[in-house]
Amino acid sequence: MKDLRRRSHHKYTPYHLPQCVESSYIYHTVQPENCLYQSVNHINQFEQAPRKLTASNMNRYLKERDHYIVTILHAKVAQKSYGNEKRFFCPPPCVYLSGKGWKKRKEEKGESCQLYPFVFTNIGSPDQPGFQQYDINEKENIAFCSAKSMYISDVDKRKNFIIHSQLIFQDGKNLGIFDSKRIKVISKPSKKKQSSKNTELCISSNSNVALFNRLRSQTVSTRYLHVENDNFIASSLQWGFLSIHLCNDNEPDGEEVTVNEGIVHYGQTVKLVFVKTNLATPMMIIHKVDKQTVVLDADDPVSQLHKVAFYVKGTNRSYLSINQEKVIMFQASPCSKDPKRDVISDAASWTIISADKSTYRFCEGAGPVQSKIAPVPFVSNLHLTGGGDVVTMEVNGEKFTSNLKVWFADVEAETMYRSSETLICLVPDVSLFKDRWKYKQSDFSVPVSLVRDDGVIYPTDCTFTFTPELYFTDEAGLHERISRYVTPTKLL
Repeated sequence: MKDLRRRSHHKYTPYHLPQCVESSYIYHTVQPENCLYQSVNHINQFEQAPRKLTASNMNRYLKERDHYIVTILHAKVAQKSYGNEKRFFCPPPCVYLSGKGWKKRKEEKGESCQLYPFVFTNIGSPDQPGFQQYDINEKENIAFCSAKSMYISDVDKRKNFIIHSQLIFQDGKNLGIFDSKRIKVISKPSKKKQSSKNTELCISSNSNVALFNRLRSQTVSTRYLHVENDNFIASSLQWGFLSIHLCNDNEPDGEEVTVNEGIVHYGQTVKLVFVKTNLATPMMIIHKVDKQTVVLDADDPVSQLHKVAFYVKGTNRSYLSINQEKVIMFQASPCSKDPKRDVISDAASWTIISADKSTYRFCEGAGPVQSKIAPVPFVSNLHLTGGGDVVTMEVNGEKFTSNLKVWFADVEAETMYRSSETLICLVPDVSLFKDRWKYKQSDFSVPVSLVRDDGVIYPTDCTFTFTPELYFTDEAGLHERISRYVTPTKLL
């Protein structure tokens, strides 16, 4: 995103809230089998011996993009439990398994092969026992599980923690442990007026959030704002990873609106966007909820786990609400005791909380490997150093190991390991990219990947751009030269 003092334009897919949204979802809970965990340390002896990745292997991968994707969604804060109570994390942490890799593995191993691995989670140290298995639910080529029984007690004195998810196939293949982002522990939602300086507990514009609704404060009635089939729904199983944006109060609604940076305050105009599909709600004003009334004149910062209401602009006291699985507009009534309040039902009262996610992608590019896939390296940014005939690039990130090489498309670069957070590589000569660079008069980009010495590919969100340069010579006139001075880019 841009500098906090600037504004930017965002384009959305608009969503018009109906009085009712037809949707249905059936969920059946199956108790996990404890005996499945006994095969954790077993390695399938029939796995093929690992091979070094070749250019043809990489070309095939770049064409097919048949990697595995593991995504962990979770709230940024978790409320501590006291005594014998169990305050389960809400929304529950979710592990999503997607990508072409899972299906490809099953096709190669045969119909008897398990499509998705078992998922075990733990909030303690990853080398300690206490991993709990959660059931996998499959829907539209995506598998997911929700850790609905996860909580942290007052005996645990940590101020923050990480969720560890271990993925193990039925045949014993262990993919390793995949971590969430760090989660802050809070005692209870703050009832005090928050300061804008306390950004950790405030909701910021252009940040990610989750919203849930709980009728009569009953846990079993919890429903989450989600999107299914291009409709907003109130799901009891999945929760939507949303972004919240501050909008100009007087700007008309449309596919493209101006969004502002800063802390979200009550009384401001916002728009909610489902991150995966870019589906957006209409312009709404976020208000504070006190019991079953909307406080229309509140203007303090919106904080974690606050109860909020969303007034749909341009309507007569209509608020974002639910009716079973349907997302509708609720007609509020004025408060007879206070003209600065509206009376709503529980169905129009939402709890807001900041959300985060970790995404891991990998592919066994040279064939199945026996080693664990995790930890998965992550690239945060790229920096060019040097010049002239030798151009080097510094790769910054985390979880780097000495057996990683940087690849530019299908070309392996000479790579030097500096630390778990830094790799240095030589930018390959542009002539190695064959026909892609000849006679080009415009920039061309190649993807940057990290590859382990056993052929495991870790794609990144970074590209590397070669820029052509024009220059004159005395004899031949205008000529074109492809420069190796390039632009590394981190895709958002």
